[in-house]
Amino acid sequence: MNTRTDTDFTPVDQELYEKAFQLLDPTTEPAAPAASAAPAAPVNRPAAAPVRPTGPVEKTLTDALAFLDTYGWTKYTLIHPAGARCSIGALRAAAGARNAAYCDAGNLLLDEARRQHGTQWKSVPSWNDSHTGAQVRSVWEAAIQRAHHMNI
Repeated sequence: MNTRTDTDFTPVDQELYEKAFQLLDPTTEPAAPAASAAPAAPVNRPAAAPVRPTGPVEKTLTDALAFLDTYGWTKYTLIHPAGARCSIGALRAAAGARNAAYCDAGNLLLDEARRQHGTQWKSVPSWNDSHTGAQVRSVWEAAIQRAHHMNI
């Protein structure tokens, strides 16, 4: 075997290297001069996960579902005297107004309801009033996931 082990690389001045590294990353402590010529082991730092801001539709849907979890879900009425709300009532509470996020969240919720329960549903209230709490929750969770994956 003809493996060449000597290289033409210039040796690294360890002190100069440490000073340059300190200038690039001032949060690290300066290393003590090494007693031997052996290089220090590299420090492996885990990469931070990128933070993606929540889109307005996802936030509205998430807040509305949290509202339903807190105050309860109902059907046949926008707001029950005990405080529970139907799906549209929860959307209105979460959005605060009939804004773009409210409209888009309602459209996404209705689209997901049609995916899971058939295309005959013309509105969120008609679908909400015709299903169980578990069925409604399933649609809410799927709509939130879709909003997340669509980044809206």
